[in-house]
Amino acid sequence: MVASGWDSLRLFLHILAATIWVGGQLTLAALVPALRAKDPTLPKAAARAFNRIAWPAYWVLVATGLWNVMTVEDDGTGNYRTVLTIKVAVVAASGIAAWMHTRATTTRGLAVWGALTGLTALSAVYLGVLLAG
Repeated sequence: MVASGWDSLRLFLHILAATIWVGGQLTLAALVPALRAKDPTLPKAAARAFNRIAWPAYWVLVATGLWNVMTVEDDGTGNYRTVLTIKVAVVAASGIAAWMHTRATTTRGLAVWGALTGLTALSAVYLGVLLAG
């Protein structure tokens, strides 16, 4: 089945934003040790640069996620609604954890909030796969 123009645009934007939000976090996390070894200030500079595209991607994810929900018919079992509710909570937690990570002032805070951001972002991807069926 080939998706309609609007459906394919919505899905394209959602997946593109997810690759930036989630994939960018994973890439940046992998680069931090090498950046830190070169210059201890580089991870923070890289994170600031990433945030310029990450936060718009997060909001595109939220907007296209809402758009996705509006186009889905309820399956009648409540399973979809349950998983969707959990995904909404996880997406919110991902945004909050990322925001807290940007505000962290200690190495421990950066590590904890960074790990929570990544874990919740990956969880949201998995829950999205469940919702897609």
